Amino acid sequence: MRTRVKICGFTRVDDAVYAAHAGVDAIGLVFYPPSPRHVDIDQAIKIVSALPAFVTVVALFVDEQEANIREVLRHVPVDCLQFHGNESAPACRIYNRRYIKAVSMQQNTNISELAAYYYDAAGLLLDTYHPAAKGGTGHQFDWSLIPEQCPLPLILAGGLDAHNARQAIQTVRPYALDISSGVETGKGIKDRLKVSAFLKEVIEGDKTVI
Repeated sequence: MRTRVKICGFTRVDDAVYAAHAGVDAIGLVFYPPSPRHVDIDQAIKIVSALPAFVTVVALFVDEQEANIREVLRHVPVDCLQFHGNESAPACRIYNRRYIKAVSMQQNTNISELAAYYYDAAGLLLDTYHPAAKGGTGHQFDWSLIPEQCPLPLILAGGLDAHNARQAIQTVRPYALDISSGVETGKGIKDRLKVSAFLKEVIEGDKTVI
């Protein structure tokens, strides 16, 4: 199975277009004002409008009010929602959209229970726990915390870059990898060489998995 790739936190049109043509499967747009990668609706429209066909657009929210999420959905062509806060399963479902639920990995995190609770999620995104930041920390968590079996697709995030992409695929065998800071020169500024190098390593990693 080919490992999918989502790059999150685009703020510039050209960066997103380059990543799409380089072979990324999905781009993530952050609608979380405290984040340095936050985009407003106008910029999001510009980014999405420039994308070629067959690239999934994921909108990331963190404990956002329903009215604000619906405002984004009214204006931005979003394919999938990503909830990166403490959203309940019912709160994720009310938009009748495919959704991903992010999980901050800790020693006591029970993936099986979360998969049962968010049973209709399109995937669980496993990210590094941080008491303040909501993703994009550039830090890797202990992959041994990830169970071998899960009924939902697992999306691995947290501290990924071209140097550990192959190892991540070999060790975790996730459905997808999600990267942000690992392909940046600055927060929200994507580096084309890093993007290309990461995607190349994912392809090479897939070749090693039987």
